[in-house]
Amino acid sequence: MSGADRGDGDGDGGSGGARGGDARARLLDELSTVSRRYMAAYALFNQAVADHLGLHPTDLQCLNLLTLEGGPATTGRVAELTGLTTGSATRLVDRLERAGYVVRQRDAADRRRVWVATVPERVAELGRVWERLGGDWYGLFDDLDDGELALIIGHMRRTVEFSAAQVARLRESGDGA
Repeated sequence: MSGADRGDGDGDGGSGGARGGDARARLLDELSTVSRRYMAAYALFNQAVADHLGLHPTDLQCLNLLTLEGGPATTGRVAELTGLTTGSATRLVDRLERAGYVVRQRDAADRRRVWVATVPERVAELGRVWERLGGDWYGLFDDLDDGELALIIGHMRRTVEFSAAQVARLRESGDGA
């Protein structure tokens, strides 16, 4: 799509020109605003889903990350995935276990190791909730071609990496610097 098609108003497609720098600055400002609204909307959506399921929002996202792991994980891995301390991760797993979403399993080869495994039936229930709430989600992309979808995927991957780096930076410095 050209810049005019995307609504930046200058019709130069973001390629420069006399007003190109201004147009890019306006687009970046709009991206910043829309990103903030997107993050807030997702946080509120996550809170509503967690409330509906009787979970804490962090617990819901941990459960989401555990399902993406493809198999059981240790509590240490839960701490890595969430950025929590091992003690906080243990308490999170305790809550998920009490809610019936995970079970702890001793490692057969090393009895000192404990695996946290999702409960398939409970994860399926969670999946049904997501389907009911997000059933039209794919429709948001109907008017995009494969290249545009690839662009969004690339952006999301870079955002995940950027966010992880910023979380690490905040946790290491303690002051956000």
